[in-house]
Amino acid sequence: MKKLIIAAFALAAIAIAPKTYAQTKMVGGAAMYPTKDIVDNAVNSKDHTTLVVAVKAAGLVETLKGKGPFTVFAPTNEAFNKLPAGTVDNLVKPENKATLTKILTYHVVAGKMSAKDLMAKAKSANPTLTTVQGEKLTVKVEAGKVYLVDTKGGKSWVTIADVNQSNGIIHVVNTVLMP
Repeated sequence: MKKLIIAAFALAAIAIAPKTYAQTKMVGGAAMYPTKDIVDNAVNSKDHTTLVVAVKAAGLVETLKGKGPFTVFAPTNEAFNKLPAGTVDNLVKPENKATLTKILTYHVVAGKMSAKDLMAKAKSANPTLTTVQGEKLTVKVEAGKVYLVDTKGGKSWVTIADVNQSNGIIHVVNTVLMP
């Protein structure tokens, strides 16, 4: 009986392992494990060091470690580098926490939306998402790629989609969206 129970646990572990492995994606040279939360994964991505600094400066770490689920459109370091010189350094100052929080929460949508969900939304009669910040993002599909358009007309491409997290999903984007 004991051997049967051990065999059953081993079989269950083998059955679960391929699914977990298959969902693990590489972002910024690091594995993004679906068993870890958004923050615990993001801190390992060398492409998201600026985002991590900004999330810490805005005091959003505990929120993004929360239950969720959240859909996060995560700008890369290159995306932040597209902003005018000195913008990020200015935003992470304590006196600019409210503005930084507004920008970062504009990159978060409540719920878990896969790339398939985003494509369906883009093709719907109402292709907009309401962000946690409160304003809208418009979802578009062009040449099979998912884009987000902010309220100012800025456009960001989802470069890596469906990075599953224990408390949601991340889609890596190439431009910082502005409310």
